[in-house]
Order: sequence, then structure tokens, then C-alpha cells
Amino acid sequence: MDTLTHALSGALVARATAPRAAARGALARRLAAGFLACAFPDLDFVAGFLGPVEYLRYHRGVTHSLVLLPLWALALAWLLAKLLREPGGWRALYGVCALGIGAHIAGDWITSFGTMVLAPLSDRRAALGVTFIIDLWFSAIVVAGLLASLLLRRSRLPAAAALAALVGYVSWQWTLKEEALEFGRRWAEARGLREASVSAYPRPVSPFNWTVIVSDAETHHFAHVNLRRTAAREPRPGDGLLARLDAAYRPLADARWERRGRYGDTDDARMLAREAAGSPALAFFRWFAEAPAADGVAEGSDCIGFLDLRFVTPGREFVPFRFEACRERPGAPWRAFRRDGAGVRVPVN
Repeated sequence: MDTLTHALSGALVARATAPRAAARGALARRLAAGFLACAFPDLDFVAGFLGPVEYLRYHRGVTHSLVLLPLWALALAWLLAKLLREPGGWRALYGVCALGIGAHIAGDWITSFGTMVLAPLSDRRAALGVTFIIDLWFSAIVVAGLLASLLLRRSRLPAAAALAALVGYVSWQWTLKEEALEFGRRWAEARGLREASVSAYPRPVSPFNWTVIVSDAETHHFAHVNLRRTAAREPRPGDGLLARLDAAYRPLADARWERRGRYGDTDDARMLAREAAGSPALAFFRWFAEAPAADGVAEGSDCIGFLDLRFVTPGREFVPFRFEACRERPGAPWRAFRRDGAGVRVPVN
């Protein structure tokens, strides 16, 4: 979830849980604490300055941990009590800070990137995978709840109703994910791929937009679909970004399935890619990627790229978290690189 939506969600939670008789000043401090506490976990973006591998390893890690939540809430409550001049001290803000951090963790857990909720005890990434990382409808519900709370300042009902709407919206998205998974299962069964795994990932613009991936040990088959669309849409001159992104998702009956090999499509490429993918240089990528696929030989016969199909978005050329493994000659150690937005190869270790 984007940081601004997180922060606004924290303010919404703070308003919904405020004491009925809270004075205006106390309520304002509570809202500010909820806003800042719910934004706090994303301070781990600083890991990106250390490098792309560090970003994957540490983003949504210890600052997003349920294990460490009580300690983070205590530190934040103490700091914000000083900054906001809270007469009741840190104890008055501890609860709302804990709720804000918890709301942030929940908001990231529902996306596909994954959140290390048990860090530092475990680096396993938990992900419900029903909501796109920037969901305009989710954000709109949060904003609507806050605006209604401004109009009805003495009532917690608008904020509570907005939170209930968010729970209902995410629950509905879960049912949509089940629809997308069932579509993938039927496609796999019709083609005799009974041992294949099926996954589905939410996409931008509409909650009906999904990427469905059918995977076996060698190959990914994937399709970008809209669960309710009855006729395909083609991009038109003058379309904005959202319209171009949305047009890529086709009706289920007219889905276009693409194929991507985990290790490439030729014997030589597969042999090279298997060795590169299993090298220590790409250990971080094996840990992170859910749908890893070869991205072609970049240069020569000893350099091959990899990407995670979770982050391939039709209508958008740039693919984040795209890495390459290269070596100087057969038998030499592999080194990991990434491709930046300009296509430049940058070493990562």
C-alpha cells in the first residue's frame, strides 16, 4: 500500500477508536499520532539507498513486524508525546500508535509483495495477495471516511463505517481472487496440466483486473484478464495512463495466454539458466521471487536475466526487480547485476 494511504488509514483508525468524550485538542493529537504511526513502518525505504538487494531483504521487515510492534509503539508514543505536547505523556498515545502500526502491517499484508510479519524471528513473507499496491478504490474509501468525519465531528460512526467498508471491500477482493484462481485451474485441467500450481495477482485500475499464472517445473503460462469484461478494449490515441493500463486485461473468454520458461526456451539456455539461478549470487532472488522466469541471454553466452512475473505489468515497459547473473567464462563465479530504468546494468554484489 502507498504510504499516504497508510497514513490516512491510521488517522481513520484513530478517529474510529477515539473515546466518545475526547476533547478537541486530545482528538487532534490522537489523529496526528495515528497518521504518523501508520506511516512509520515505511521508513525502511532507506534500505533502498544501500542497494536493490538490501531493499528486497529488508523492506517490509523489522519495521513491519508484529513481534516488534509493541517496542515500536512504545518508542513512537514517547517521541510523539514530546512532539505533540501530549499532557498524558506516552501512555496516552501508546494504544493509538500500536493500532496505527498494526493497520500498516495489515495494509501491506493484503498486497502481493509480502510482509515479514515475524521478523527478525523469520524472513518468511506473508501475503494475502488480494489488493494491488496502489488501489484507488481502497484509498477512496479511506478519504471518504475522513471527510465524513470532518462533517460529523462528534461522531465516530463515519470512521467506523469506513473501516467496515474496507473490511468488506478486501473480503470481496478475496472472492475475486478465488474466481481468478478457478479460471486458471480450469484452463490447466483442460490442457492436462494437473500437477501445475495456479496463482493470481491483483493488477492496477480495477479490482477485476488480475494476472493468472499456471506454473510447472519448467514453464509459466500466464494471462492478463478482467473477470467481468465481456469485450476486449484496445488502447486508443489520446488515452491516459490508467486507460492504457486497463485496456490490457481481456475478457475470460478471450484471454491471451503467454508462455515463459523458468530457465529459457532452448537446451543451451536452460542449462546456463539453471546454473545461474542456483548460484550463490542469486540466492536473494530465489528467496524473494514467487514466479521466477528467465529473461533472455543479455550479452554473450555467460550472462542471463531473470524476472518475477508478479511484477510484469502490461502497458508498462519497466519491470522492477529484474536481475542478471553473469560470469567472465565457464567455471568462473557468477555475479549478480540489475537493470535500472534506463536499461543500464548495475552490479549488486
